[in-house]
Amino acid sequence: METTLIHLVIGGQMAEEKRLENKLVKAVKEHGGLALKLMSPGFDGLPDRLILIAVGKIAFVEVKAPGKKPRKLQEARIRQLRELGFLVYVLDNESKIGGIIDEICAT
Repeated sequence: METTLIHLVIGGQMAEEKRLENKLVKAVKEHGGLALKLMSPGFDGLPDRLILIAVGKIAFVEVKAPGKKPRKLQEARIRQLRELGFLVYVLDNESKIGGIIDEICAT
């Protein structure tokens, strides 16, 4: 029973994270941009999405379930990308999507 409960909690968090990620992708598309899924074998911890908005606007977004924080490796990658001058956001609430997109567009 304990294992089933753990799977339900983890599954619920993953479903919520996926729902939030889908909302982000849709909102970026509505602004004429792309929200590309990032996968980099051998270089773990990259944010989930690379956001590209015209003209030449770029940012990274790590999507987390509400109230969840990035893992230590993800925090290190976020710092690394910011030190290189990139905008990097952690999205854990749907209400932040518009502000993130507005900030990316304003840079």
